[in-house]
Amino acid sequence: MQPNASPLHAAVADDFAAVDRTILAQLASRVPLVETIGHYIIESGGKRLRPLLVLLAARSLGYPGERHVTLATLIEFMHTSTLLHDDVVDESHLRRGKATANDAWGNAPSVLVGDFLYSRSFQMMVEVGSMRVMEILSGATCVIAEGEVLQLTNIGNPDIDEAAYFETIQGKTAMLFEAASHSGAVLAEASPAQEEALQLYGRYLGLAFQLVDDLLDYQGDADAMGKNVGDDLAEGKPTLPLIHAMSAGDTEQTKMIRRAIRQGGLDHLDEVLAIVNDTGALEYTRRRAVEMADRALAQLELLPESRYRDSMAELAHLAVERQT
Repeated sequence: MQPNASPLHAAVADDFAAVDRTILAQLASRVPLVETIGHYIIESGGKRLRPLLVLLAARSLGYPGERHVTLATLIEFMHTSTLLHDDVVDESHLRRGKATANDAWGNAPSVLVGDFLYSRSFQMMVEVGSMRVMEILSGATCVIAEGEVLQLTNIGNPDIDEAAYFETIQGKTAMLFEAASHSGAVLAEASPAQEEALQLYGRYLGLAFQLVDDLLDYQGDADAMGKNVGDDLAEGKPTLPLIHAMSAGDTEQTKMIRRAIRQGGLDHLDEVLAIVNDTGALEYTRRRAVEMADRALAQLELLPESRYRDSMAELAHLAVERQT
């Protein structure tokens, strides 16, 4: 069960292999469908960035133990459970080029297996044995849930501004990145300054990744992404390319974007694509992503030089350079 291998994983290759083994062990259930769906979604080809952040953060501060493997595994389970739930909420049929679990087995099994993975992650949290880590992760789950609800309530709403957009993506995406690097630092008994640096590193990295995701929805390659261009527009999601296009466009362009967000669907996709290009909305979104990646990189200056720190720097570069 190997994720998309990259040089980023090389610094913690042995730890990553241990995470893979732990994932398999923790998926065990007396209910066969739990294991079947769990394996399906876990093995669907993700980069496993969040568990990677745990491993790199802990090792960058010289952590010598093994509990970071359990911590990385439970972070991946938390992430996977949100994917299962999100696909049901979004009525998605495709993720990373494969049928979603809800498309293959139905909504109810997907939701319930997501609940199982969340519950299993809290069992592993107890195994880690750190109240500080439990405090960080339990708090993160609330913020993530609020972010998902906020996104849901914003669907079809063209009055969302940039501040509200960033609040949403901080909750639904960046929070788990932040919790991963932050908890890894706590496990390694970081100094207060280093702990804060790794917390902020994860936050800014997560924001950069989500900004590029939202950018690629309007200029990405459908085959490479495993989803269709315009999916966010089809769902009526007011992401930053649309928000900036409304603020930078003329009256008619703004009216068109507002109408497209309210209606959802792809009837106006060609017009919207033309507007986000004409208004520089894609370039603006990319600049904001680069800004967040640069902020993440700045936090690494508080860490000692190591191959782990180098890998975290490469992650920040990857966030804004990727095309999928």
